[in-house]
Amino acid sequence: MMLKDKVAVVTGAARGIGLATATLFAENGAKVVIADINGHGALETARRLADEGRDAIAFHVDVSDEAAVQAMVDGAVDAYGRIDVLVNNAGVSINQLFLDTVLEDWRKVLDVNLTGAFLVAQRCARVMARQGSGRIINICSLSGQRGGVGRAAYGAAKAGLELLTKVMAVELAEKGINVNGIAPGPIDTEMARVIHTQATREAYLRIIPQHRYGAMDEIAKGAVFLASGMADYVNGHILNIDGGMLTAGLMYAFDQPPSKSF
Repeated sequence: MMLKDKVAVVTGAARGIGLATATLFAENGAKVVIADINGHGALETARRLADEGRDAIAFHVDVSDEAAVQAMVDGAVDAYGRIDVLVNNAGVSINQLFLDTVLEDWRKVLDVNLTGAFLVAQRCARVMARQGSGRIINICSLSGQRGGVGRAAYGAAKAGLELLTKVMAVELAEKGINVNGIAPGPIDTEMARVIHTQATREAYLRIIPQHRYGAMDEIAKGAVFLASGMADYVNGHILNIDGGMLTAGLMYAFDQPPSKSF
């Protein structure tokens, strides 16, 4: 029970990585605040966890809405008295070529993925600062670290979130708050199953040294580690959980080595 009695807010927790993270946190003893723009899905998740004997509550919240975020944070404090951990996971993904990206879509992606993360982190951090302790984990992306076709808005937002993570880590350390990020590689989520074509999957599998997509609970395990006492001296770090994708250079089969030097 690595998170026994910790109060954890997880945004975007009605499905995907957020759901896997909220579930694993609850299994590790945390009291979980399920926050999602899909209010029905958030409530379903909280009810399922409660049926399993876990402690969870749900909030319908658009993270880009300042008033809604504040109401969610106030509700969590009213219910549990504190906030120990935030997993900033809520996000949207739009694939559009740079020349085809329209301002409305650009703004939507940045409003949710960057401004929304800022709003939730700031409001939770104010609670944590009064307590003198806390952990914030921002879910970033490899798309914020490398160029990719169709990732102008999404990549820019995630790159901004990585830098925000580091600024927060520096400023909040003296208040007892550790801030880190997780950058997933290709993960087998519901969204990926819809938007990744066969060609996309084959391309990813070629360049990932482990030659597979990651599982959602593998991201959740990273979040549990960063939220736990095992990560007391980890601050300002971006943990890539990507099967070695970012590290890999030229990939070739073992039976097809490069030509000999001359």
